[in-house]
Amino acid sequence: MQCNFFGSLYVSKIKREDKKDHAALARSLAASTASPVIVPNYRLTAPDNELQHPAHAQDVLELLTFLLSWSGPRGGACQSLPCYDPNRMFLIGHSCGAHMLASILLDSSDPALVPPVELLRAVRGVVFAEGIYDIDALLMSFPTYRDWFIRDTFGDLPTYDRYSATKMTLREGTTHISWIIVHSGGDTLVDALQSQEMYHHLQSLHQGGPQGTGQVLKNWDDLKGDHSAILQSGKYIQIVRDFIHMVSSA
Repeated sequence: MQCNFFGSLYVSKIKREDKKDHAALARSLAASTASPVIVPNYRLTAPDNELQHPAHAQDVLELLTFLLSWSGPRGGACQSLPCYDPNRMFLIGHSCGAHMLASILLDSSDPALVPPVELLRAVRGVVFAEGIYDIDALLMSFPTYRDWFIRDTFGDLPTYDRYSATKMTLREGTTHISWIIVHSGGDTLVDALQSQEMYHHLQSLHQGGPQGTGQVLKNWDDLKGDHSAILQSGKYIQIVRDFIHMVSSA
């Protein structure tokens, strides 16, 4: 079994976040799920570059594609690590990371984000936590986000409707994927409307599309911490663990 964790930010205005910032979370996830956890870096939009979407998601897609042919860790470390299976992936996207994964796994109509069929086949489950999905709705709730990171990341546009994950359709070969939408009642940076919209959208896609084994779940009651604080929560680890075990045993 393989569990992948992805970071949370598109843009870095002050410091460049690094995968090492999530090392403790990765270790906790690995211990709890008995799965290898991969925490990649990807390029961030910053004052010294003009990097925009979909470049961030392209980096994530490149990593996922690489994992399909990677043989796993080598040397003495292999003996102490859980089994690596590139044919059974669980993906986790927090905040902007949820939008990146949605733009890859759903049909974002972006030719740069078309995943190989083998990748879609390998993904078993997806955890979206405190995600950003509908940028126009986000700006209605938080107008200052346009200047903070939306304009730099997506361009100065009158509407960001074409980037809305709540408008994307299922890609062929994804009906087996299970999803869980997680949102904390204490999140002050992303409102619950984002998760509600995405949950109902995924439900409608699975109900109206080809039948598969995938299902759409939600957890909006168990977490109380703020946007990034939930990543240090034992309850968050438990939610991820229980979801992975449920999907794996189905």
